[in-house]
Formats: sequence, structure tokens, C-alpha cells
Amino acid sequence: MTARPVPRTFLTAEWRHLLMVNHVVDPAVLEPLVPAGTELDLWQGRAYVSVVGFRFLNTRVLGIMVPFHRNFDEVNLRFYVRRRFEAGWRAGVAFVKEIVPRRAIAFVARTLYNENYIRLPMRSAVTIPGPVRYELRRAGSWESVSATAVGEPYLPAPDSEEAFISEHYWGYARQRDGSTAEYEVEHPPWRVWRCEAPALASQAANLYGEPLARFLSAPPASAFVAEGSSVVVRRGVRVR
Repeated sequence: MTARPVPRTFLTAEWRHLLMVNHVVDPAVLEPLVPAGTELDLWQGRAYVSVVGFRFLNTRVLGIMVPFHRNFDEVNLRFYVRRRFEAGWRAGVAFVKEIVPRRAIAFVARTLYNENYIRLPMRSAVTIPGPVRYELRRAGSWESVSATAVGEPYLPAPDSEEAFISEHYWGYARQRDGSTAEYEVEHPPWRVWRCEAPALASQAANLYGEPLARFLSAPPASAFVAEGSSVVVRRGVRVR
């Protein structure tokens, strides 16, 4: 069988200090958001969403470093899906909303991938081990996701919750015509730090919708900080 060509590189960067605050949700709330051709990916029978804050560093798009768009923060809300292909399953993520501080980044992501990006002022403060906070300013107030990283970093066991959350290497985005774009994200497994006192201080209903806000207002199921690494994001391919 002839190997399929690998899509060209779209973006290279470093993703660093990924704070992942994870909530168990009713799968029925996520089902309307699942991209065509994929299905919810569950861990031990539970559906998760994660509020993720992290740093984009040394960013290049199509090999080009864009002035003032090299280093920035992102906060997103994502959930977990999978798609069957010839050799088994591809574990991936789909996004409810992604927030960045640069208009051009949001525009490119919406245009090329139909991802639900918006632009808001952002700031962050990271001390490892120690407090980690990512903030965004909306309607005149600062909202945040935060936790305190403790102890020494470790590589999660392959069957652990941390591995399930952090090791999804495909992205899926619903397109305007109802099809789905699939893109690969390449990075090694990440070490993680355990977290204490995770908190989401946000008007989640306005940002993510009332159905998800009911679950995001409850205490999270888990939280950790992933060390991060260099990443490669491939160009998207229509799969359905």
C-alpha cells in the first residue's frame, strides 16, 4: 500500500507550561459539538472538557516569523474525540472556543481551520513549581484559570488520566459546509506537575454557553501543568 503524503507544515512553535483544568461533563452536552466523522473519546466511561492556558513561543507560520506575533498566551476550552481510520483510532481534540491576544492570529485560525478563535487582552504569570495563572480581559474585568504546581515533574503512565488529557495528537474542526478538517499536532509526551487549588474565575455562561457553564462551575475532576515542548502543526485535510 502506498503511504499517504504527509501534509505540509503549517505552524511551528513551542507550547510551554500548559495548565489543564479538567471537568467531567454529561456527554449529551457535547454531542451537538462533535465534528462529523468523529465520536466522543471517553476515559473510563467519562467525557471530559479541559480549560487550558499556555504560552506560545517562537511561533512561525509557514516558516515565517511574523513581527509582534511570535510570543503570546492562549486560553481554550477543548474536549476529546476520536476518528476511526484504516489502522485503528486517531485520538484528537475539538475546541469550543480559543482565545488569543492578537487579531491576526484569530483571523488566520478562523479562515484556514474554521476554529472558534476570538481576540481578547491577555496576561499570565507562571512560577514552576508555584502559582500558574492565565488571564483574559472581557467586559472590563479580568477572568482567569489558575492553580499551583507542586512537587517534581513526572512522565504520566500511558493509561493515566494525565496521559489521556495531554496525548491527543490530532485536531478536528467542523467546517462551514458540515465537513471536518483533520490536522496533526506533533510533539513528544510531556512531563507534568501535580496541581493544587485549581480555580476558574470566569463568567463561563457568557463565554462558553449555559449548558457547559453548569459543569465548569463545579469543582474540577483534576488539574495539572504539562511541561510542553516544541510542536509542529500540519496543514488541515478534509476527512468528511
